[in-house]
Amino acid sequence: MNARVENLVTSGTFSLDGGTWDVDNNVWIVGDDAEVIVIDPAHDPAAIKAAVGDRKTLAVLLSHGHDDHIRAAVETAQLLGAPIHLNPADRMLWDTVYAEAPDAEIADGDVFTVAGVELTAKHTPGHSPGSTCFVAPALGAVFSGDTLFQGGPGATGRSYSSFDTIIESIREALLTLPGDTVVYTGHGDSTTIGAEAPHLEEWIARGH
Repeated sequence: MNARVENLVTSGTFSLDGGTWDVDNNVWIVGDDAEVIVIDPAHDPAAIKAAVGDRKTLAVLLSHGHDDHIRAAVETAQLLGAPIHLNPADRMLWDTVYAEAPDAEIADGDVFTVAGVELTAKHTPGHSPGSTCFVAPALGAVFSGDTLFQGGPGATGRSYSSFDTIIESIREALLTLPGDTVVYTGHGDSTTIGAEAPHLEEWIARGH
């Protein structure tokens, strides 16, 4: 197996509920020297296209519909010649940025294959209603979007989010993965399931 995970960090802004914040986003490129899948192509289409190079892009997968994750998605997908996939529960977020629908919907359990590796979509609502993680057992990895970070769950203090829901999603869909599973996050440093699992009750007690 020659499939690998590549990371590109891009910078821009995130806007919701009348506020705007500067953010750095992780763009994940999964594949080999011939073909890739791009997860969360944020902010900088030209840099993402340069990182992909002349490899064939099979799909652009969006972990959720917040504007820092999607605002550059259509332009990037056009540069890469690939369809955009989004869980339809985040369509209301998508519709604040675009008039046209994404190319395809993501459902829980959908499997995307690249370079002989399967990425299985796990619906993990909480940060947003349609938040979705992508589990790649052959790579010992999960791409968690903004559902799970190093140090705890993603933010739930804004519209369309729920702390109780994100905790249940993490408990049921992510903490059941092997402890050595690497968590490739939407922002910041990667972690592992084993490093985060012991802190679940702390997060619940903290309540944010």
